[in-house]
Amino acid sequence: MSGLRIAGVDEAGRGPLAGPVAVAAVILHPDRPIAGLGDSKALSEARRDALEPLIIEHAWAWHVEWVLPAEIDRLNILQATLAGMSRALRALQPAAEHALVDGNRLPRDLPCPAEALVKGDAREPAIMAASILAKVARDRLMRELDDRFPGYGFAVHKGYPTPDHLEALRRLGPCAQHRRSFAPVRACLQPTLPG
Repeated sequence: MSGLRIAGVDEAGRGPLAGPVAVAAVILHPDRPIAGLGDSKALSEARRDALEPLIIEHAWAWHVEWVLPAEIDRLNILQATLAGMSRALRALQPAAEHALVDGNRLPRDLPCPAEALVKGDAREPAIMAASILAKVARDRLMRELDDRFPGYGFAVHKGYPTPDHLEALRRLGPCAQHRRSFAPVRACLQPTLPG
């Protein structure tokens, strides 16, 4: 596959109760390597933040696609994430000629041939780059949502189901960014029956 424009695709935010999933697609330029790439989950926040502008500057093409809570609730988390992966790949200019997707599932409607790579974010530099872009973009957005929806702690837990988040959810009820199809959120929506 040498000489092909190969895109790495990965996501951040499938597990949280709130906020969108960020899906990134990145085509690394073969003549502009980026030192220090790795699985975004294994890198410190400072390292991810330092790598993001390098990836954007050196990549042949990149795109971050948002999968909003309403789409997640409508399709389910897996199908919504796969749809986001397809859209992220379609947005690349120049277009990818092949895609390497982190995980064990491929979207059905990809614009190019692709293969799924389990633990690809620890093995393939283009997926590592996508992993970093998705994570940094999502964390930044969750800090912004913390200002718009105070009291939930989004800047701290990024929407994941931590004890503090679950307590805030019980106390405040779901906000517009919560995924209503996820069980802990759904439980807060159901009226309590008189005892």
